[in-house]
Amino acid sequence: MNNPVTPDQIHQQNRREKLSQATSVEQSRAVAEVQAAIVVAQQRPRHEPEAMKKALESCRQFAVAEGAFYKFPRGGQTVSGESISLAVELARCWGNISYGIMELARDDDSHESEMLAFGWDLETNVQSRQTFIVPHKRDTKSGPKVLTDMRDIYENNANSGARRLRECIFRVLPPYLKEAAKRTCYETLEKGEGDKPLAQSIAEALAAFQSIGISKARLEAKLGDSRNWTSVDVVQSKVSYRSITRREVSADEEFPRVDVEDVAEEAKRITGSAAAAKAKPKAADTITQDSPNAEEGPSDTDRGEAHTDTNGVDVEAFKQRARQAATIIDLNSIDTEFKAALKEDPDAATDEQFDEFDAVVNARVKTLRNPPKTEEK
Repeated sequence: MNNPVTPDQIHQQNRREKLSQATSVEQSRAVAEVQAAIVVAQQRPRHEPEAMKKALESCRQFAVAEGAFYKFPRGGQTVSGESISLAVELARCWGNISYGIMELARDDDSHESEMLAFGWDLETNVQSRQTFIVPHKRDTKSGPKVLTDMRDIYENNANSGARRLRECIFRVLPPYLKEAAKRTCYETLEKGEGDKPLAQSIAEALAAFQSIGISKARLEAKLGDSRNWTSVDVVQSKVSYRSITRREVSADEEFPRVDVEDVAEEAKRITGSAAAAKAKPKAADTITQDSPNAEEGPSDTDRGEAHTDTNGVDVEAFKQRARQAATIIDLNSIDTEFKAALKEDPDAATDEQFDEFDAVVNARVKTLRNPPKTEEK
């Protein structure tokens, strides 16, 4: 005896038929779109000299050249090259190039997505395609973390896809276009914005790094005496600065801390400000009308109400010690001790706590190297 068909089964069958029809319509639309793009590309082929001129003119714009390169650490070394931003801009200028990233499938049980990156020259029919799996995970200092938030998964997929997309685009573009664009971007960065003299560009670069806690001595340990820097050295420093601010590479990885520099600068600072420090009255604990120059205490978050540590490393205590460090040498010692403790117990602090500690260290370095000036009576 045949089993009767239930209403739910009928509904599911109708739903499958509707989905199948929608899929068929979408497939037909995609085929028609591709065919139309090919026809247009064949009817209006690119004029290569004009396309090259357009690409190089774009690379002469400082905003384009500034984002044309990347840098990040891998296996104890620093990897650098041309960025996805430059690849997309060259594809736009070259014309008749189709490219993109697609999510082909998502498996929430296995926490991964199947992705496709492609680049396609519609005129020559040269294609580059990469299919790859992106785990829904993010590497942290305490190990991989599974992503469950939809936005986190999307951003993780996009970041992983961008690297493959960059390679796909560069594979369908002529190599000479990429090399010419690279040279032009470096020339643009060397010239800088406007007609600034080299000495001014060097001073601005040193000031920019100082603002993020990287001293002149750390820069010179890698690039040599700043008085002898060339335009190329300034360009390299700008690439490093952008990579650090974009968190592609850490400041310590790019410019390791220099103990000798800390001693010299600290001695100079103490000597130059000793008299002012003696004359400076002790600030009150609370800002009032009678004591407007009082120093505010740490916020509730900084005092530790927001985070408690239960794994043997008192993160808040380390942060407090860093705030109270009297010299940069002491601060470096605290920083080294903190990171050594986390190396022994990676789960002792969250990523947020680690970043907060780094922020406290950088802020204290800035304060120690640029102490507030006292008004002379």
